[in-house]
Amino acid sequence: MIYIHIPFCKSFCTYCDFYSEICSQKVQKLFVDELCKEIGERRAEIKSTLGLNTLYIGGGTPSVLEPELLKRIVDTLGYGPYREFTVEVNPDDVTPEYARFLKGLGVNRVSMGVQSFNDDVLRWMNRRHNAQGAVEAFRHLREAGFDNISIDLIFGISSLNREVWEDTLKKAIELRPEHISAYQLTVEEGSNLDELISKGLYQEASDEQCAEQYNVLCSMLRSAGFNHYEISNYAVPGKEAVHNQAYWRRLPYAGLGPGAHSLTGEDTRSWNTSEISGWKREYEHLTPEQIREERLMLGLRTAAGVDGMRIPESDWFISDSIIEGLI
Repeated sequence: MIYIHIPFCKSFCTYCDFYSEICSQKVQKLFVDELCKEIGERRAEIKSTLGLNTLYIGGGTPSVLEPELLKRIVDTLGYGPYREFTVEVNPDDVTPEYARFLKGLGVNRVSMGVQSFNDDVLRWMNRRHNAQGAVEAFRHLREAGFDNISIDLIFGISSLNREVWEDTLKKAIELRPEHISAYQLTVEEGSNLDELISKGLYQEASDEQCAEQYNVLCSMLRSAGFNHYEISNYAVPGKEAVHNQAYWRRLPYAGLGPGAHSLTGEDTRSWNTSEISGWKREYEHLTPEQIREERLMLGLRTAAGVDGMRIPESDWFISDSIIEGLI
């Protein structure tokens, strides 16, 4: 399992606090130089995590990279063809030519950040695409031959009424993607959304609003034939994300780039950190108790549950007291 973090965007979304920069193509090239160097230096570690042989390139926005830079990264890795090779894209970047490029690169799964099919909501999020652009991008991917497309949606917005949310879900279902990831909006410290709240320009959605929107989401996608296999993830049966499921099972993975973590064996997590002297690897050795708590936390996110004990969808909101009792 390999994850690569591409820390570049063309603009910043209202809610986002992920590490990302708006940089020139020259800086992006320098970044890819360093990333390829990191691949070489960590070759043995990467090989040790190749059990599932999946590659996920996320961000940031990987689709802002020039195609030749993305190809250089994939060529430097050299482990393809991959069982599952996912690239995250912004709809605004997906032209027919770019879709064909991804297909030729060996990508067999695309994750597209749609977030909403309502232009007012998209403007509030400061997304750089509109609803029609997302639909066109999806069609470009289909025409290029992709039969495994995931789209992201966001709910839990105080101004998102039921009619608009249901309309977004209907439009998503009409496209028939193989996978939908739907995330509840969270307020991250330091984000533009956090600043809006501190200035009294935005009021968070109530628990009741969030629960209603989540229930509508679950109901509509279930009726449309999607398997709700993890709290935020829904798939046509057989199209559940191989790579992401492996995270929840705590299989070893190698994370490359500035915002990526790695898990070696069961007990060693590592990540890159920036120091005055340059980049440095940090390591954390987990105790047996920490590993047990992680397994429990990750298992409770999934329909499979913990140690094969399936958890009904109606029970996925579990109180802290119950979790503490299980630990």
